[in-house]
Amino acid sequence: MNEQNIFIVRCGEVALKGMNKPYFERMLADRIRGRLKKIYTGAPLEVKRHEGLIFVRTDKSYDSEEIVKEVSKVFGVASISPAVEAETNLDKIGEAAVSYMLKLINERGVKTFKVEAKRADKNFPVKSPDIARIIGAKVLIGCKVLKVNVHNPDVLLFVDVRKDVSYIYDAKVSGFGGLPLGTNGRGMVLMSGGIDSPVAAWMMAKRGMMIEAVHFHSYPYTSERAQEKVEDLAKILAGYCGRFKLHTINLLPIQEQIVSNCPEEETTILVRRFMMRIAEKMAEKTGSYMLVTGENLGQVASQTAEALVVTDAAVKMPVMRPLIAMDKIDIMDKAKEIGTYDTSIMPYEDCCTVFLPKHPVTKPKLEKIIESESKLDVDGLVAAAVESAETINIFPE
Repeated sequence: MNEQNIFIVRCGEVALKGMNKPYFERMLADRIRGRLKKIYTGAPLEVKRHEGLIFVRTDKSYDSEEIVKEVSKVFGVASISPAVEAETNLDKIGEAAVSYMLKLINERGVKTFKVEAKRADKNFPVKSPDIARIIGAKVLIGCKVLKVNVHNPDVLLFVDVRKDVSYIYDAKVSGFGGLPLGTNGRGMVLMSGGIDSPVAAWMMAKRGMMIEAVHFHSYPYTSERAQEKVEDLAKILAGYCGRFKLHTINLLPIQEQIVSNCPEEETTILVRRFMMRIAEKMAEKTGSYMLVTGENLGQVASQTAEALVVTDAAVKMPVMRPLIAMDKIDIMDKAKEIGTYDTSIMPYEDCCTVFLPKHPVTKPKLEKIIESESKLDVDGLVAAAVESAETINIFPE
């Protein structure tokens, strides 16, 4: 029965969705299927839902390690296990378990094991502890070099007994969990070249949100290489989120107007409010429901509680800040985990460092900020920025 590669995919949080569970499972299966078909075009591939699990079947031409790697990156996947199957009777399960363990002995030099059984089919006449005992005995007979170690085995052998077909596996490779992409609307991410915003984008995508991104630069004060860095970050994110659009906008004309007409200490907060307005317009044009930023409470002058309130007052659209209460170290660790950190720390400037005031206001008053903005053609500047946007289609690396 094992002429194919078989993978058991567990759905994690998707399993808790009650009446909506089939919808989330279908979306997850579609995401897994779509991801694998992009990598393996033309080769046979089957992705099916069954009894709360998703089963991936491929022919032997597929690289099993590559399948595990790619599927584990699909949001909504809690874990994945390469498995073998056997008819649901104890003799057939025992034969398959012996073959499985002989392979592990040859490949890994395994010496000890423990069997853990689960009886998904409650009509099966043998209970789980007895299944584990019987299959363990068959493995000991068939694999003379093995010993049982119930406390610290080299291999924990899982036996999953189901109605017609049972499964045997030893590895549970963790996925990122979350929810399948496309189950929670669309958001517009304000993407810089720093550590925070790519992590924020990743975290919202993990919750099922499709993303687009807007990046502000100040060319020629910022270099073309600085924008390329952001594109590199976007490509890393696309490895998790699939293809998305990155909109780039030159903020320099607005910055110059602010510097010429407004108090220096308000420059940072005024620029931030313009960014939010422009991002909101871009979101409306592209069908996004909310804005997403990498802001973290108290990290810099524009991220104090007072500054965030004044920033949000510039837009009507909800602003999501998934990193708001995280420690910087935790954000850095997450960036390393998802692969954006090394790119983020490359020393290229971004627009926020241009015309940076010596003493930025940390507790801005909305009425004073609005008074300063009255000296500017806010609507005209925003419209011109939106009109100048250039869009780049980002594909996974």
